[in-house]
Amino acid sequence: MARIVIIGAGMSGLAAASRLATLGHRVTVCEAGGTYGGMVGRYERDGFAFDTGPGLLALPAVYRDLALKTGKEPLEQLVELAPVEPESRHLFPDGTVVTLPNASRGGVGRALDTAFGAGSGARWSEVMNHGRTVWEATRRPLLEEPLPADRAFLGTDPYPVPPRTGLARLRRPAPWTLRDVAARRLDGHPGLTALLFEPAVRYGFLPGRAPAGATVLPYMEQSFGVWYVRGGLRALAEAVYRRCELRKVDFRFDTPVTRVVVEDGRACGVQTADGRIDADLVISAMDADALFRSGLAEWPGRPAATWQPSGAPGRFTVLLALRGPRPEGAAHRTVVHAADLAAEERALALDAPLCERPTVQVLRPDDPALRPDDAHESVVLTATVPAQGGVDWTAPGVADRYADRLLDHVDAAGLGLRARVLWRVVRTPEDTRRETGALGGSVALPVLAGADGAWLKTANESPVPGLYLIGGTAHPGGGLARVGMSACIAADLVGPA
Repeated sequence: MARIVIIGAGMSGLAAASRLATLGHRVTVCEAGGTYGGMVGRYERDGFAFDTGPGLLALPAVYRDLALKTGKEPLEQLVELAPVEPESRHLFPDGTVVTLPNASRGGVGRALDTAFGAGSGARWSEVMNHGRTVWEATRRPLLEEPLPADRAFLGTDPYPVPPRTGLARLRRPAPWTLRDVAARRLDGHPGLTALLFEPAVRYGFLPGRAPAGATVLPYMEQSFGVWYVRGGLRALAEAVYRRCELRKVDFRFDTPVTRVVVEDGRACGVQTADGRIDADLVISAMDADALFRSGLAEWPGRPAATWQPSGAPGRFTVLLALRGPRPEGAAHRTVVHAADLAAEERALALDAPLCERPTVQVLRPDDPALRPDDAHESVVLTATVPAQGGVDWTAPGVADRYADRLLDHVDAAGLGLRARVLWRVVRTPEDTRRETGALGGSVALPVLAGADGAWLKTANESPVPGLYLIGGTAHPGGGLARVGMSACIAADLVGPA
């Protein structure tokens, strides 16, 4: 039995704690805040409830595996899990509306043919087939296994680029980006391009910089489906926390770690304001950049000043308490697409001011647990915004003015939300930074192959023996499913007691 201290009670910390305790280890979790869940937060007021982080779950198999490996009950006995149907409704600037079914690539193709004309579904399906090629090439090394010592093969994008002909064969090929895929595989069709870019932007990628392999993101959603947890995603955090309690994990809330103790070249505990906690292993679930830049831990040969925020965009969220019932037939997830994709990308790249009419995700679950009664509705608007530093979200009026713009944008698309607002709460990347400690409050990007390994994350085994890294800024990157995978990888590296 090893004594293990986990820094942070976010979803990766909870998942790792439950797995390691099940393997027979004695686990203590130190959390700087007063509760668990990290970015999977919840806001409640006047009978309304909102997820303040992710609202939908992809790849639920990650948490099904966690439930089975740490207890007898399957995930469906711990939370009520339901596929989102339809998966999404898309509103485009020209007035076109597309409704996509959940986990039905054939159904998606038919919907696109109906909306954009015959042949649109076939073009989209071809790109998704290439996304499947990327998935099959990268699933194990990028999601299920630790980063290998030799990562050269992960520096090459597995997206199948057509062979070059003529004089082009004499020049070194430039790697394709997601923008190239839209231009060359989708003929630049504005609606199909917007559909391709939307998941990438939501995860924090810029289409002109993201490798073509980012096509794996829409492929995964459309092939494996998107799911909702009744009561909101916070219910999933509660279920994993209860599993930790069942496995006798010791939680210490309001206990920030001030230093990872290293003796004789090996991590052997943590220092807190309440004293030292000795351990055989330390696992950090906090933002890796913040961990090393703040001096909580040292990375041999890499000065603390070199650890900087990722520069990835952040999340801007508006929680809306609405009077009036949820409209019959309203989609759980509606995407109001940007009026100008190029303008949105320039803003995210910090080459222009905030985008006035960006891509906005509107979540409106039909869930009685999130509203005081059926005469009201809770709705969440989310947009991807420039990295911290690009906008001073703490300046008076900045956040409220941008929330007004988002409401105007979605209402111009026909949603009619503003007239129903009882009250609203605006959340910016600065709120994320303050609550989670992530440098800049930026989105935690998932890993992708290509770009000579530039899209890879920090390995789960740090250069300091006995110190492991998990969570959105460690391999395999951000997103609810991936942080659960990072916990699984770390638990496998540690092994049973």
